[in-house]
Amino acid sequence: MDTNLLDAERSFQDAIHDAGLTPPDQIIFDGQVYRFDSDDKRDKAGWYVAHANANTNRNPGGKFGCWRSGVEVSWYYHRQKGLADAARSASVRDRQRAQEARKKEQEKIHQDAAQRAANIWANTQAAQPDHPYLVRKQIQPHGARIYNNQLVLPVLDFTGKLTSLQFISPTKDPATGRDKTLLKDGRKQGCYIPVAGDPANYSCIIICEGWATGCSLAEDKPSALVVAAIDAGNLRPVALAIRHHWVSATLLIAGDDDRQTPGNPGATKAKAAAIDSDALLALPQWPDDAPEHLTDFNDLAVWLKRSVT
Repeated sequence: MDTNLLDAERSFQDAIHDAGLTPPDQIIFDGQVYRFDSDDKRDKAGWYVAHANANTNRNPGGKFGCWRSGVEVSWYYHRQKGLADAARSASVRDRQRAQEARKKEQEKIHQDAAQRAANIWANTQAAQPDHPYLVRKQIQPHGARIYNNQLVLPVLDFTGKLTSLQFISPTKDPATGRDKTLLKDGRKQGCYIPVAGDPANYSCIIICEGWATGCSLAEDKPSALVVAAIDAGNLRPVALAIRHHWVSATLLIAGDDDRQTPGNPGATKAKAAAIDSDALLALPQWPDDAPEHLTDFNDLAVWLKRSVT
């Protein structure tokens, strides 16, 4: 290892130590995710990824964290220290104060939304299997409720607190083509919709985007604990939170296959979430005659049932 990378390795290890973790003996700068024992529990809850310019070994950078403690830190190596002068420090403090103010304001908005969610949830009734959406998706209610003829699903954080609600209408809105909405101002990031399974007794934990997809997966694998992250962008925060709570669990990201959308965001974000949370990845495997507009495991399950009948 050249001098530049050797110094960078020591700097990276120091950063891990400063974050309250036990650093690994060696840092490998190849862009791959590595796990390590972040403390004396010896369960490899720590993780890091480090990279450098492949030709010059310059510009080392990376990220590290611990799934158990929730630590997650981005790191960049600078040979020259002391770059921040008084003006820059003042600017940083100003930004920090502004960020804290925005954070407090957002927390108040989320708290108000959570209270509205609780009030609505208290006035719901159990959904019946003949609700048009359930019939169309060929799934069971799995704890869904009814409010104004809409299915209502709870959005929870990992303390079990209700943060928001998702509403599903019997039919799609002709103007938008959508049948799902979230409660205004409710907190979604890092929160999830419980689908099925026992948190104390499960074979694996399955994380998917939509609730209906989760229902199909749960009915196919009843021993699993299944949660829905609501959308592709929330897969990673939910997967990391689950890894933090269940460090040694087998996680499976069941992604959507948005094959008609440029960049295939469903598959792309599912893969990224799986890598960052040390999870397995599954995507629908389409038969040759499956319509191209199908995207998720519920679509596949419904189509297969109809093909048999």
